[in-house]
Amino acid sequence: MNYVKTAALLGLLTALFVFIGNMLGGRQGAIIALVIAAAMNFFSYWFSDKIVLKIYKAKAVDEASAPELYSVVRELTIRAGLPMPKVYIMENETPNAFATGRNPSHAAVAVTSGIQKILTRDELRGVIGHELAHISNRDILISTLAATIAGAISYLAHMAYFASLFGGRDNDRGSNPFVLIAMMIVAPMAAMVIQMAISRSREYAADRLGAEYAGSSHALAGALRKLENFNKVAPMHVVSDDVSKATAHLFIVSPLFGGGSMRKLFSTHPPMEERIRRLEAMTLNG
Repeated sequence: MNYVKTAALLGLLTALFVFIGNMLGGRQGAIIALVIAAAMNFFSYWFSDKIVLKIYKAKAVDEASAPELYSVVRELTIRAGLPMPKVYIMENETPNAFATGRNPSHAAVAVTSGIQKILTRDELRGVIGHELAHISNRDILISTLAATIAGAISYLAHMAYFASLFGGRDNDRGSNPFVLIAMMIVAPMAAMVIQMAISRSREYAADRLGAEYAGSSHALAGALRKLENFNKVAPMHVVSDDVSKATAHLFIVSPLFGGGSMRKLFSTHPPMEERIRRLEAMTLNG
Protein backbone atom coordinates (compact mmCIF):
# COMPACT_ATOMS: atom_id res chain seq x y z
CA MET A 1 0.00 0.00 0.00
CA ASN A 2 2.85 2.43 0.80
CA TYR A 3 4.32 1.88 -2.68
CA VAL A 4 0.94 2.59 -4.29
CA LYS A 5 0.61 5.73 -2.17
CA THR A 6 4.09 6.88 -3.17
CA ALA A 7 3.30 6.36 -6.87
CA ALA A 8 -0.01 8.22 -6.48
CA LEU A 9 1.67 11.14 -4.70
CA LEU A 10 4.39 11.36 -7.36
CA GLY A 11 1.68 11.33 -10.00
CA LEU A 12 -0.18 14.10 -8.17
CA LEU A 13 3.00 16.13 -7.86
CA THR A 14 3.68 15.72 -11.59
CA ALA A 15 0.11 16.66 -12.48
CA LEU A 16 0.40 19.76 -10.28
CA PHE A 17 3.61 20.72 -12.05
CA VAL A 18 2.07 20.34 -15.51
CA PHE A 19 -1.02 22.31 -14.48
CA ILE A 20 0.91 25.14 -12.80
CA GLY A 21 3.42 25.22 -15.65
CA ASN A 22 0.76 25.77 -18.27
CA MET A 23 -1.12 28.25 -16.09
CA LEU A 24 1.84 30.39 -15.17
CA GLY A 25 4.65 29.92 -17.66
CA GLY A 26 3.21 28.01 -20.56
CA ARG A 27 4.83 24.88 -21.92
CA GLN A 28 8.17 26.59 -22.55
CA GLY A 29 8.32 28.07 -19.05
CA ALA A 30 7.46 24.72 -17.51
CA ILE A 31 10.21 22.95 -19.46
CA ILE A 32 12.80 25.56 -18.46
CA ALA A 33 11.85 25.27 -14.79
CA LEU A 34 12.00 21.47 -14.90
CA VAL A 35 15.43 21.49 -16.56
CA ILE A 36 16.86 23.90 -13.97
CA ALA A 37 15.41 21.93 -11.05
CA ALA A 38 16.60 18.63 -12.55
CA ALA A 39 20.14 19.98 -12.97
CA MET A 40 20.29 21.08 -9.32
CA ASN A 41 18.91 17.80 -8.03
CA PHE A 42 21.18 15.79 -10.35
CA PHE A 43 24.11 17.31 -8.47
CA SER A 44 22.37 16.57 -5.18
CA TYR A 45 21.72 12.96 -6.19
CA TRP A 46 25.38 12.31 -7.05
CA PHE A 47 27.10 14.25 -4.29
CA SER A 48 24.65 14.74 -1.39
CA ASP A 49 25.95 11.65 0.45
CA LYS A 50 29.47 13.07 0.65
CA ILE A 51 28.14 16.49 1.62
CA VAL A 52 25.90 15.32 4.46
CA LEU A 53 28.55 12.96 5.87
CA LYS A 54 30.98 15.88 5.93
CA ILE A 55 28.41 18.19 7.53
CA TYR A 56 27.96 15.83 10.45
CA LYS A 57 31.69 15.03 10.60
CA ALA A 58 31.01 11.34 10.18
CA LYS A 59 34.08 9.10 10.31
CA ALA A 60 34.34 5.82 8.42
CA VAL A 61 34.79 2.77 10.63
CA ASP A 62 35.63 -0.87 10.00
CA GLU A 63 35.39 -4.15 11.86
CA ALA A 64 38.47 -3.37 13.93
CA SER A 65 37.36 0.08 15.12
CA ALA A 66 33.62 -0.65 15.62
CA PRO A 67 33.21 -4.43 15.79
CA GLU A 68 29.63 -4.65 17.11
CA LEU A 69 28.18 -2.02 14.78
CA TYR A 70 30.07 -3.36 11.78
CA SER A 71 29.00 -6.95 12.47
CA VAL A 72 25.32 -5.93 12.71
CA VAL A 73 25.51 -4.05 9.41
CA ARG A 74 27.28 -6.94 7.71
CA GLU A 75 24.84 -9.53 9.08
CA LEU A 76 21.74 -7.64 7.95
CA THR A 77 23.30 -6.66 4.63
CA ILE A 78 23.82 -10.34 3.83
CA ARG A 79 20.28 -11.09 4.97
CA ALA A 80 18.90 -8.32 2.74
CA GLY A 81 20.98 -9.44 -0.24
CA LEU A 82 22.63 -6.03 -0.59
CA PRO A 83 26.23 -4.95 -1.21
CA MET A 84 28.04 -4.03 2.00
CA PRO A 85 27.61 -0.26 2.54
CA LYS A 86 30.25 1.98 4.07
CA VAL A 87 29.75 2.41 7.80
CA TYR A 88 30.18 5.75 9.60
CA ILE A 89 29.94 7.09 13.14
CA MET A 90 29.02 10.68 13.98
CA GLU A 91 30.38 12.00 17.27
CA ASN A 92 27.08 13.03 18.82
CA GLU A 93 25.54 11.83 22.08
CA THR A 94 21.98 12.15 20.73
CA PRO A 95 21.07 8.72 19.30
CA ASN A 96 20.07 8.78 15.65
CA ALA A 97 20.97 7.23 12.31
CA PHE A 98 20.58 7.69 8.57
CA ALA A 99 21.40 6.05 5.26
CA THR A 100 22.50 7.81 2.12
CA GLY A 101 23.90 7.03 -1.31
CA ARG A 102 22.56 7.08 -4.85
CA ASN A 103 22.09 3.31 -5.12
CA PRO A 104 22.81 0.08 -3.20
CA SER A 105 26.30 -0.14 -4.69
CA HIS A 106 27.18 3.37 -3.50
CA ALA A 107 25.55 3.51 -0.09
CA ALA A 108 26.49 4.45 3.45
CA VAL A 109 24.96 3.89 6.86
CA ALA A 110 25.79 6.39 9.59
CA VAL A 111 24.91 6.30 13.30
CA THR A 112 25.68 8.68 16.12
CA SER A 113 28.11 7.64 18.84
CA GLY A 114 25.27 7.78 21.36
CA ILE A 115 23.04 5.21 19.70
CA GLN A 116 24.83 2.12 20.98
CA LYS A 117 24.75 3.48 24.53
CA ILE A 118 20.96 3.27 24.83
CA LEU A 119 19.94 0.48 22.43
CA THR A 120 20.17 -3.24 22.92
CA ARG A 121 21.72 -5.28 20.12
CA ASP A 122 18.26 -6.32 18.88
CA GLU A 123 17.12 -2.69 18.84
CA LEU A 124 20.27 -1.68 16.98
CA ARG A 125 19.55 -4.41 14.44
CA GLY A 126 16.09 -2.89 13.97
CA VAL A 127 17.55 0.56 13.30
CA ILE A 128 20.15 -0.78 10.86
CA GLY A 129 17.45 -2.86 9.17
CA HIS A 130 15.40 0.30 8.68
CA GLU A 131 18.33 2.11 7.08
CA LEU A 132 19.13 -0.82 4.81
CA ALA A 133 15.47 -0.84 3.76
CA HIS A 134 15.87 2.77 2.58
CA ILE A 135 18.86 1.64 0.51
CA SER A 136 17.02 -1.39 -0.88
CA ASN A 137 13.95 0.69 -1.76
CA ARG A 138 16.13 3.31 -3.49
CA ASP A 139 14.46 6.02 -1.46
CA ILE A 140 17.22 8.51 -2.25
CA LEU A 141 16.22 8.28 -5.92
CA ILE A 142 12.53 8.68 -5.08
CA SER A 143 13.12 11.67 -2.83
CA THR A 144 15.35 13.26 -5.48
CA LEU A 145 12.64 12.84 -8.11
CA ALA A 146 10.08 14.41 -5.78
CA ALA A 147 12.47 17.26 -4.98
CA THR A 148 13.05 17.88 -8.69
CA ILE A 149 9.37 18.33 -9.45
CA ALA A 150 8.68 20.33 -6.28
CA GLY A 151 11.68 22.53 -7.06
CA ALA A 152 10.42 23.10 -10.59
CA ILE A 153 7.06 24.24 -9.22
CA SER A 154 8.83 26.72 -6.96
CA TYR A 155 10.79 28.05 -9.95
CA LEU A 156 7.55 28.50 -11.87
CA ALA A 157 6.12 30.47 -8.96
CA HIS A 158 9.17 32.77 -9.00
CA MET A 159 8.88 33.16 -12.77
CA ALA A 160 5.22 34.09 -12.39
CA TYR A 161 6.12 36.65 -9.73
CA PHE A 162 8.61 38.44 -11.95
CA ALA A 163 6.25 38.19 -14.90
CA SER A 164 3.55 39.89 -12.84
CA LEU A 165 5.95 42.72 -11.96
CA PHE A 166 6.92 43.49 -15.54
CA GLY A 167 3.81 42.31 -17.32
CA GLY A 168 3.64 39.11 -19.31
CA ARG A 169 1.58 36.58 -21.15
CA ASP A 170 -0.93 36.15 -18.31
CA ASN A 171 -1.66 39.87 -18.13
CA ASP A 172 -1.94 40.05 -21.91
CA ARG A 173 -4.52 37.30 -21.86
CA GLY A 174 -6.46 39.08 -19.13
CA SER A 175 -5.79 36.62 -16.33
CA ASN A 176 -7.07 37.58 -12.90
CA PRO A 177 -4.06 39.01 -11.00
CA PHE A 178 -5.49 37.84 -7.67
CA VAL A 179 -5.66 34.27 -8.98
CA LEU A 180 -2.06 34.59 -10.15
CA ILE A 181 -0.90 35.84 -6.75
CA ALA A 182 -2.78 33.06 -4.96
CA MET A 183 -1.23 30.51 -7.32
CA MET A 184 2.27 31.81 -6.61
CA ILE A 185 1.71 31.35 -2.87
CA VAL A 186 -0.30 28.14 -2.81
CA ALA A 187 1.53 26.13 -5.50
CA PRO A 188 4.93 25.85 -3.75
CA MET A 189 3.23 25.07 -0.43
CA ALA A 190 1.10 22.36 -2.04
CA ALA A 191 4.19 20.88 -3.71
CA MET A 192 6.05 20.86 -0.40
CA VAL A 193 3.16 19.14 1.41
CA ILE A 194 3.03 16.42 -1.27
CA GLN A 195 6.83 16.03 -1.14
CA MET A 196 6.67 15.61 2.65
CA ALA A 197 3.85 13.08 2.28
CA ILE A 198 6.05 11.02 -0.05
CA SER A 199 8.84 11.09 2.53
CA ARG A 200 6.47 9.98 5.29
CA SER A 201 5.16 7.13 3.13
CA ARG A 202 8.72 5.90 2.55
CA GLU A 203 9.32 5.84 6.32
CA TYR A 204 6.41 3.45 6.84
CA ALA A 205 7.76 1.20 4.07
CA ALA A 206 11.27 1.25 5.56
CA ASP A 207 9.90 0.41 9.02
CA ARG A 208 8.11 -2.68 7.70
CA LEU A 209 10.97 -3.96 5.55
CA GLY A 210 13.56 -3.06 8.17
CA ALA A 211 11.69 -5.10 10.77
CA GLU A 212 11.68 -8.04 8.37
CA TYR A 213 15.44 -7.73 7.82
CA ALA A 214 16.02 -7.59 11.58
CA GLY A 215 13.54 -10.37 12.31
CA SER A 216 11.68 -8.36 14.97
CA SER A 217 9.12 -5.59 14.69
CA HIS A 218 8.98 -5.11 18.48
CA ALA A 219 12.72 -4.43 18.65
CA LEU A 220 12.45 -1.66 16.04
CA ALA A 221 9.38 -0.24 17.79
CA GLY A 222 11.30 -0.16 21.07
CA ALA A 223 14.27 1.53 19.40
CA LEU A 224 12.05 4.19 17.82
CA ARG A 225 10.43 4.92 21.18
CA LYS A 226 13.83 5.38 22.85
CA LEU A 227 15.21 7.53 20.03
CA GLU A 228 12.11 9.73 19.94
CA ASN A 229 12.16 10.36 23.68
CA PHE A 230 15.89 11.11 23.75
CA ASN A 231 15.71 13.49 20.77
CA LYS A 232 12.86 15.42 22.41
CA VAL A 233 14.90 15.98 25.56
CA ALA A 234 18.29 16.59 23.88
CA PRO A 235 17.97 17.29 20.13
CA MET A 236 21.01 16.83 17.94
CA HIS A 237 23.46 19.69 17.80
CA VAL A 238 23.72 20.73 14.16
CA VAL A 239 25.69 23.32 12.23
CA SER A 240 22.66 25.54 11.73
CA ASP A 241 18.87 25.40 11.68
CA ASP A 242 18.90 25.52 7.87
CA VAL A 243 21.20 22.48 7.73
CA SER A 244 18.95 20.67 10.18
CA LYS A 245 15.86 21.33 8.06
CA ALA A 246 17.63 20.30 4.85
CA THR A 247 18.84 16.98 6.24
CA ALA A 248 16.08 16.06 8.70
CA HIS A 249 14.40 13.68 6.25
CA LEU A 250 17.48 11.44 6.23
CA PHE A 251 17.34 10.46 9.90
CA ILE A 252 15.33 7.55 11.32
CA VAL A 253 13.68 9.96 13.78
CA SER A 254 13.35 13.66 13.13
CA PRO A 255 16.00 15.82 14.83
CA LEU A 256 13.49 18.70 14.70
CA PHE A 257 10.95 19.22 17.47
CA GLY A 258 8.53 21.95 18.41
CA GLY A 259 6.68 24.30 16.10
CA GLY A 260 3.16 22.98 16.72
CA SER A 261 0.70 21.89 14.05
CA MET A 262 2.42 23.68 11.17
CA ARG A 263 5.67 21.79 11.77
CA LYS A 264 3.69 18.54 11.86
CA LEU A 265 2.11 19.44 8.50
CA PHE A 266 5.51 19.92 6.89
CA SER A 267 7.23 17.13 8.82
CA THR A 268 9.28 14.64 6.81
CA HIS A 269 8.41 11.89 9.31
CA PRO A 270 5.03 10.34 10.13
CA PRO A 271 3.75 10.48 13.74
CA MET A 272 5.91 8.25 15.91
CA GLU A 273 2.92 6.77 17.70
CA GLU A 274 1.54 5.57 14.37
CA ARG A 275 4.87 4.09 13.30
CA ILE A 276 5.10 2.18 16.58
CA ARG A 277 1.46 1.06 16.37
CA ARG A 278 2.00 -0.38 12.90
CA LEU A 279 5.14 -2.18 13.96
CA GLU A 280 3.54 -3.67 17.03
CA ALA A 281 0.60 -4.83 14.91
CA MET A 282 2.92 -6.87 12.69
CA THR A 283 3.00 -10.61 13.25
CA LEU A 284 6.81 -10.46 13.08
CA ASN A 285 7.56 -10.12 16.77
CA GLY A 286 10.57 -12.35 17.31
